[in-house]
Amino acid sequence: MPGKKSALLIIDMINTLEFPEADGLLKFAVPAAKNIAKLKEKFYRRRLPVIYVNDNFDEWLSDWNIVYDKCSAPGMKGAELANLLKPTEKDYFILKPRHSGFYATPLGLLLEDLKIKKLVMTGIAGDICVLFTAHEGHVRGYEVIVPEDCIASNTKAQNQVALKQLVKALKLKTTKHKNLRI
Repeated sequence: MPGKKSALLIIDMINTLEFPEADGLLKFAVPAAKNIAKLKEKFYRRRLPVIYVNDNFDEWLSDWNIVYDKCSAPGMKGAELANLLKPTEKDYFILKPRHSGFYATPLGLLLEDLKIKKLVMTGIAGDICVLFTAHEGHVRGYEVIVPEDCIASNTKAQNQVALKQLVKALKLKTTKHKNLRI
């Protein structure tokens, strides 16, 4: 809806991808990352906030620079994603300890301070962290939109199930990133 202040959430795209299913996820995550990069530019042009909501990989003494350096290191499976979506000084970065971007993080306070009403959620894994964050955003009263070509899961089938859950159970909107109205 026009008139509502939007924020772009980029969930877990700065990632080591050091787990058994990573090769399958990477196949779908790279095209999603390219679409997210285009969406990020659209948010910049509109001067709307971009917020990275990222796993802390159980490194409790880290900050976003340490996470980015680890994930973008040569030879790291997630380096391509990290390089495609490298955070800038304009971006916010929230480290999360679990699946939902809201759980035990200051995300809710940041969104309140920025007067955000609409969340555009992107990232990996669509059927886990994006799904859980979208659910909690919905429960908190945000309008949540998930661009279907900006999320990725380990398999295409898992991604489709997540999108169906978002639409059916939460009545959330999905669309292609090109058709998104922010």
